[in-house]
Amino acid sequence: MAAFRDGIRMAMRGEVVEVRDFAPATTLLDWLRLARRRTGTKEGCAEGDCGACTVVLGRERDGRLVYEPVNACITLLGQADGAEVVTVEDLGAADALHPVQAALVAHHGTQCGFCTPGIVMSLFALAHDGGAPSRQQVCDALAGNLCRCTGYRPIVEAAMEACAAPVADAFSAREAETLALLRRIGAGPGAFCGGERAFFAAPASEDELAALCLAHPDATLVSGATDVGLWITKALAPVDKIVWLGRVRDLDRIEDGEGELSLGATVTHARATPALAAIDPDLGELMRRFGSRQVRTAGTVGGNIANGSPIGDLPPALIALGATLELRKGDHIRTLPLESFFLAYRKQDREPGEYVRRVIVPKLGPNDRFRAFKVTKRFDEDISAVMMACRVTVEDDAVTAARVAFGGMAGVPKRAAHVEEALLGSSLGEGTSWRRAADAVSRDFTPLDDHRASAAYRSQVARNLVIKAMAEIAGAPSSATRIAGWREAADAAE
Repeated sequence: MAAFRDGIRMAMRGEVVEVRDFAPATTLLDWLRLARRRTGTKEGCAEGDCGACTVVLGRERDGRLVYEPVNACITLLGQADGAEVVTVEDLGAADALHPVQAALVAHHGTQCGFCTPGIVMSLFALAHDGGAPSRQQVCDALAGNLCRCTGYRPIVEAAMEACAAPVADAFSAREAETLALLRRIGAGPGAFCGGERAFFAAPASEDELAALCLAHPDATLVSGATDVGLWITKALAPVDKIVWLGRVRDLDRIEDGEGELSLGATVTHARATPALAAIDPDLGELMRRFGSRQVRTAGTVGGNIANGSPIGDLPPALIALGATLELRKGDHIRTLPLESFFLAYRKQDREPGEYVRRVIVPKLGPNDRFRAFKVTKRFDEDISAVMMACRVTVEDDAVTAARVAFGGMAGVPKRAAHVEEALLGSSLGEGTSWRRAADAVSRDFTPLDDHRASAAYRSQVARNLVIKAMAEIAGAPSSATRIAGWREAADAAE
């Protein structure tokens, strides 16, 4: 591995920090607290839900410095390679609080204080987005930060005040210097830290990645670590060989063509959201509820597909759209329909040494109608009990083509062939035809029965979602059928 660097490099307080000797599965949180004594960053849930561990990574995006919040408890230390790492200790000066901190004090936005450092960091990232966020945008930014003492009203009010205008702080003042530093530490070859039996690798090109995958087909491929991080912190699984895709050039490319959208495997959910929302607003709402902002910042399109979750949120929607997956092994690239990638629970059509390269998503035609629904116990930051998406073609008030896919109903995201067949020829003005299609759900699925939902609940919800989708396509207003519409109306009333 002579072509690789033997350490990772990051920026902290304007200086370069290089780390060579570390266990591959070391989390950023553990390193910050134990090695750097940055104990302001807390460990709460250790699974990326509570946000007490939130730190901010600064990276160059399209020529500008962008600050993105991440859950340090499930972010691996190696994923900080090439980034600026900002913790709560870095914000205030000796004689003054950061504007975000000052606003929280002024509005009494903290009590026990355990969650406060993570809330501060989430609001620091929001303040650096620029512009004045709406109340809903503030709530979205805070959805991944739980507070059990204070209540959210004073926190939201502090956020509205602190983020009302672009923040003028030390980080904005030295943006040019920080960008120059990040370009310097990010240049050159990838990193390979460790030996043949245990390592953390961060290849910089697809050729380096393909060679590593062939040489170590048993290695764990990591992109955002929003899933693998839990293997480490919750399952305590030994993960000795890690190949991180976050530095691979061009895997994060978005190509928006006239008839299709191409998303590289390492495109994050946050970056994919505008492009997907342009295909249909339901995709934008689905992505808004895709975990927290910290999860959307780190998690990737390719990771959500390749982890093989039976729910996955994004795969059912992409399957309904007719997406195609591209994979690479060595020098060979192949494509297959996305629905063919999922074979059984946690089993995919992916050979040893092969990796997901990109997904190609067809756009909607003039007669196409699309709907996507995510049903959860909590509205925000929750895993689906049932995920449903459908794409139907309507001509002369009749359905002439249909693609319907579900997540959470089987061991894999799966098309509902009998539902699709029953929809063909159905009239938008005839509700009985929708119900026949809804009844066909029982022929397509014997649902999962687990702690998220019973099989009977999932069957009933899936049936209802088919009817809801067709009712909306026929003209029923979404404000009458969705919680989101109710929430927007309530916000407007305030």
